[in-house]
Amino acid sequence: MKIASSTGRTPSRLAIAAAISLLVVVWAVNFIAAKIGLLYLPPLAMASFRVVLAGIVMVPVYFYCLRLRAFSEAADLRRRGFAARDLWTFSYLGFFGVIVNQMCFTIGLYFTHVGHAAVIVGLGPIYILVLAVLFGLERAAGHKVVGMLIALVGVGVLASENGISVHSASIEGDAITMAGSIGFAVYAVLGKRMAGKYDTLTMTAFNHFAGALIVLPLATHEAWALHSAHHWQFPWRAWAALLYMAVFTSALAYVFYFWLLRYLEASQLSAFIYLLPVLATILGIVWLGEKSSWNQVLGGLMALGGVYWIESGRAAVVKANTVP
Repeated sequence: MKIASSTGRTPSRLAIAAAISLLVVVWAVNFIAAKIGLLYLPPLAMASFRVVLAGIVMVPVYFYCLRLRAFSEAADLRRRGFAARDLWTFSYLGFFGVIVNQMCFTIGLYFTHVGHAAVIVGLGPIYILVLAVLFGLERAAGHKVVGMLIALVGVGVLASENGISVHSASIEGDAITMAGSIGFAVYAVLGKRMAGKYDTLTMTAFNHFAGALIVLPLATHEAWALHSAHHWQFPWRAWAALLYMAVFTSALAYVFYFWLLRYLEASQLSAFIYLLPVLATILGIVWLGEKSSWNQVLGGLMALGGVYWIESGRAAVVKANTVP
């Protein structure tokens, strides 16, 4: 896929829909991969290994992409060099979007189950919309609020299937997962402010480089602890899950995310996170043997309806702006 600049031609709605669909599927499977990996790896070790490995993977990806015409903006920026302010930007974006988001998600999922984690992640667009309004990046338009409320009710119906109470899942796990979701909300809003200044490849690569460097001492400590305890004999499923989380849900998925941020507002794009509880429920039925119910069907339809409402409102705005 060609990575267009913010000043280039806007891709078709079909291309945007395809990119969003791929992003949602990759992140939904992430719940299953994390649960598989956490069966064998300690949560802090898996979380730190994921961040560092994602940063390592981005090194060859970054230098390879610099040679492609589609990433000419990144090549031009690299030739000009980076200022101290640029490095500071990558550091705080890497902190919120990579370290807080990814590590809290992984650690939190160890203490709670997929259903709860998916619902908590599904609440992320609410934080993003509030932060975007506070930063003056977006307006709380009526169609956004209505669409998010509809989707929020749908997520609530899904949550009621498992029951939200102090006895249904670990309070610590839910709190840690929510901290990661808030971290991603901050990352999305701040990243939107920088999306016009930096190209997709530069944003993704250097945010992950910064996150990996910050977490490297912790990952080294965890690796040494496993080595000292002779606990390196993990099945291939654990390493496959770690690779999936680092390569696909961290590095490559963020490329798609920042590319989409060039053409969608932060709250519009993040609203599709409401699809994650729906897809996570389906994956739970297929892989984990969970039972389906009419509550799950109703909640899924409402979540999808909220996303459609937001997207239809966006289409109406675009159409109005293109009428002479």
